[in-house]
Amino acid sequence: MENSINLTDNLWILVSTALVLLMAIPGLAVFYGGLARTKNVLNTIMMVFVSFGIVSIIWIFYGYSLAFGEEGGFWGGFKYLFLNGIHFSDPAPSSPNLYHYLFIFFQMTFAAITVALMAGAFIERMKFTAWIWVAILWGTFVYFPVAHWIWGGGFLSNWGTLDFAGGLVVHETSGLGALVGAILLGKRKEPIILPSNLALVAIGTGLLWFGWFGFNGGSALGINSQAVIAAFNSTIAAILGGLTWMFLEWKKFKKPTSLGLFTGIIAGLATITPAAGFVDIWGAFLIGIAGGLACFYAVVKIKNKFKYDDSLDVFGVHGVGGITGAFLLGLLAKPEIGDAAGLFFGGGKQFFAQIIGLIIVAVYTIIITYIIFKFVDKLVGLRVSKEDEIAGLDETVHGEAVVNELTKF
Repeated sequence: MENSINLTDNLWILVSTALVLLMAIPGLAVFYGGLARTKNVLNTIMMVFVSFGIVSIIWIFYGYSLAFGEEGGFWGGFKYLFLNGIHFSDPAPSSPNLYHYLFIFFQMTFAAITVALMAGAFIERMKFTAWIWVAILWGTFVYFPVAHWIWGGGFLSNWGTLDFAGGLVVHETSGLGALVGAILLGKRKEPIILPSNLALVAIGTGLLWFGWFGFNGGSALGINSQAVIAAFNSTIAAILGGLTWMFLEWKKFKKPTSLGLFTGIIAGLATITPAAGFVDIWGAFLIGIAGGLACFYAVVKIKNKFKYDDSLDVFGVHGVGGITGAFLLGLLAKPEIGDAAGLFFGGGKQFFAQIIGLIIVAVYTIIITYIIFKFVDKLVGLRVSKEDEIAGLDETVHGEAVVNELTKF
C-alpha cells in the first residue's frame, strides 16, 4: 500500500501543515488582537483559538468524511465518520503520494482557519457562547460541503471550477459569511477607534505571510514545480498588494500608514490564493495589484457607503480578495503552469466555470449563514449586553485584562 507514497512530498506537506497552523495560532490571533480595542484583545484572541480547536475536532469526527468521502454530488457522506477504516500508513485517496493521516491533518488546518477568519467581523460585541455555536454549525453546513464541491470531487469540480488553495473554499465563504453575520449582529455601540497595538498587527502580518508558504505552496500536495511557482507568486502578490494599498491611501488621505501596508499585504495574499498554482509570475503581478485595488475600494468606499460594521474588514479583504482572484484565474491561468487555460489563453470554458462556481458558492454561503445566525440568535442570543460591550469583553466574559491594576505601574 505504501509503494505510491513519496517521503519527500510528505516532509513538505508536514512542514506546510505546521505553517498553516502558524498562520492561525498565533498569526491570525495576534493580527486580530492588535486591531481590537485594548479591553477586547483577549476575547478576540480567544475567538480565534477556540474556533480553530472546535472545528479541528469536528473535522476528525465527521468533517473530513463530509468533505472528502465519496466523490460526486453535494457531500461526501459518512464513509470516514470518526476516521473509520483509515489506517495511519494508508495512502490518501485524493493524493496517493501522501499518508492519509497527513492529508487529513493538512486539510484540517484549512477548515479550522476558515472559520477562525470570520471572527474578525464579529469582535467586541458577540457572545462567546454564540460564537462557539456559529463555529460548529457554519463549519458543518458551509465549509464542509463547499470543500467537497471543489476539492473533494463534488459537482463543481466535475464542472471544472478551480481553486488552487482556497479563494472560493476559504476566502469567499468566510468573507461572505462575515458580511452576513456582521449585518445581522448590527453595529458596535461605541464608535470605531484606531487599533490598540500596531506592533502586534505587524507581527501578525509577518506570521501570516510566512505561513502562507504552506497554505499556497503546500496546496500542490507535493514538492514540485507547481509548489515553487505558487510560493513565488504568493510573495509577489503580497508585495504588490501592500504597495498598491499604501500608494492609494497616500494619494487619498495624504499619509501612507503601516496599517494600510499590512492590510494590503493580506489582500494580495488572499487574492492570489485561488490562482497561485495556475498563473505565471506576471499574472501574479497583475493579481497582486488588482487585489490591492479591489480590497481598498471595498474597505474605503463600499463599507462606508452601506454602513455595515465588519469590524476587521473580513469581507473587504478576504471575501473581495478571494472572489477577485478566482475571477482572474479564469482570465490568466496559463496551461503550462497548472494544466488550465484562462480566457486570455484560449480557455473560455474555464472562465465560465469560474463564474458559475463563484455564483453558486456565494448564494449558498449567504443563505445558509443567514439561517445559522437566526437559529443561534433564537437559541442563545447573538450579542452581549450594552453594559458588557462598553465595559469590554476581556473583563466581563473572561475575567481577565491585558493590563490590570497590578501591572499598570
